[in-house]
Amino acid sequence: MTDLIEVKIADLAGEALGWAVGKAEGLELDLEAPIYGNGWRVFVTYRGEVIEHTNRFNPWEDWALGGALIEKYAAMVRGFPNQMYETLAIARVRIDGALAWRSGQTPLIALCRAIVATKLGDTVQVPKELLSPAER
Repeated sequence: MTDLIEVKIADLAGEALGWAVGKAEGLELDLEAPIYGNGWRVFVTYRGEVIEHTNRFNPWEDWALGGALIEKYAAMVRGFPNQMYETLAIARVRIDGALAWRSGQTPLIALCRAIVATKLGDTVQVPKELLSPAER
């Protein structure tokens, strides 16, 4: 990983969104270089007293990870159509008194954006490898 690039929360998607959520959650993150046709991917390392393991970190698409975040923050998540949009999902998260509403193409994307916005603000630094050349 070389450079970090500032990105608006509303523009975060895919691996960059996963990176931002992991940072907001205080996780130990690593990037895995492209292999077998995949692009750069985000992994998290969990350390216990006896063992250490590394897992893929993709809460924007994995309900096992995203669902745990919904529970953790008692988030409100709505698919579409909803009271605000016909074609976008929305999520509301309140953390330590800070409140954020965000939208996304899926409920999990909206949730992840809301968590990052609540904890880190309207912009976040992500590794340039996780962005498309057009986004850099």
